[in-house]
Amino acid sequence: MPKWLKDAVFYEIYPQSFKDSNGDGIGDFNGIIEKLDYIKGLGCNAIWMNPCYDSPFSDAGYDVRDYKKTAARYGSNEDLIRLFDEVHKRDMHILLDLVPGHTSEEHEWFIESRKAEKNAYSDRYIWTDSWFHSPEGLNYVAGESPRNGTYVLNFFKCQPALNYGFLHPDKPWQKGISDAACIATREALKDIMRFWLDRGCDGFRVDMADSLVKKDDEKKSGTSEVWKDIRKMLDESYPEAALVSEWNNPQIAIPAGFHMDFFLDWVGNGYNLLMRDVSDGKNNSIFHKDSDRSILDFMDEYMEKYEKIKEQGYYCLITGNHDTIRASYYLNVSELKLVYAFMLTMPGNPFIYYGDEIGMRYMQLETKEGGYTRTGSRTPMQWDDTKNHGFSTAAAEALYLPVDLSEDAPTAAGQEKDKDSLLNVVKDVLTIRNGNEDLKENANLEILYAKREERAFAYRRGNLLMVCNPSGQDAAMEGKTLPTAGEKLYQIGEVDHQNGKYVLGEQSFAIWKL
Repeated sequence: MPKWLKDAVFYEIYPQSFKDSNGDGIGDFNGIIEKLDYIKGLGCNAIWMNPCYDSPFSDAGYDVRDYKKTAARYGSNEDLIRLFDEVHKRDMHILLDLVPGHTSEEHEWFIESRKAEKNAYSDRYIWTDSWFHSPEGLNYVAGESPRNGTYVLNFFKCQPALNYGFLHPDKPWQKGISDAACIATREALKDIMRFWLDRGCDGFRVDMADSLVKKDDEKKSGTSEVWKDIRKMLDESYPEAALVSEWNNPQIAIPAGFHMDFFLDWVGNGYNLLMRDVSDGKNNSIFHKDSDRSILDFMDEYMEKYEKIKEQGYYCLITGNHDTIRASYYLNVSELKLVYAFMLTMPGNPFIYYGDEIGMRYMQLETKEGGYTRTGSRTPMQWDDTKNHGFSTAAAEALYLPVDLSEDAPTAAGQEKDKDSLLNVVKDVLTIRNGNEDLKENANLEILYAKREERAFAYRRGNLLMVCNPSGQDAAMEGKTLPTAGEKLYQIGEVDHQNGKYVLGEQSFAIWKL
């Protein structure tokens, strides 16, 4: 396990939209460098940056054309290496986004693979043996290549699936995971990882990490074998390199070789219920003040997974990400303060999506680069009240996406001045997290008070007690499981401890040292 992960707090950067340093309307590496001190000042000491490789951008960079070359819009390879260096000068770390399951259809590997004549890349992707054979249960494209066959897709039409094999091949064109061609794909991925690790990258967030081996079983044993082999290479040559998976199945992902896994927003799951449970016009999210949901609707699912991996790796909570409608679309600022305080004091490595710390809004926009409904969560960071909210000096029409022009659009500069702002709540809670070893441990979570019929709850991390009441009504908690309060380190709203009872005002949160 990389030592630095123990106290890592991540900030996710969508490079297109973070900071434009050259006035062309799109974010870049040098713009990120300009804002590293802001990220560190927030309390984050690590970065996850979305794909920055050469791409035709049919899926915002998740369609890679060249893994070893940066996209010109962001700068050169040398600029990215300088970003690595500047991150490290501040005792921070940075993960690149690794896309292992597919490439762009413009990647040189695929250009060669689609040729009729056999070559070194013919089996780098998954092809059937005839133009009219459809691969059962898989998306595919036919009729667009000189080669006599159909090819499998991993997601969009522009993303042909790389060939890591089939767990149980049963057709002549299907290869097993130990086939030489599938091993070659795996080795090519290792080569890409080594390329960037040797230049200063600190690891990778892995896109669609469970998508490698096709027709894999529910336990993903084939895909797990691939990742275990990759992890062996990392442990031997890059022991401080970190891997976080887009999987949402930590009891599989962690034993497969990942150090971290995300709790992702899937409709109706525990994470979704925290902030985004809206149906039939009613918001019944756990942290919506008028909800009737108990924290157990989240904890029941979370704890089952957490308990299985807490000694082996981290199950990480995210404020949001580039694929998720911003939480501010569902919760107001008072509600966001509470859910962020909760998430930032839970186990695992927290991930803050850029702009969530100031409550940036989701905007209803036309799709951009395959974003569709996700596009509105990818708008430019709002730094201040200057032109384009300080994101870029370009004309408004030249921006990658429009900025929020509402009169009350939140900005980082504006919230810095307000001690009660969402930004300062995030800073304050992270200051406590970063200063307390008990919040850096992973296997010390105890749920002390949570009832199906009540909204208030309490949990313990070592010598720290957190109590929360997300409802719009006062609440009280008492019982044998609740320890006697000591020093109150922090509070939102009104919270007190009287005669063995915790009294919580509406929408309140507190951290006590026991």
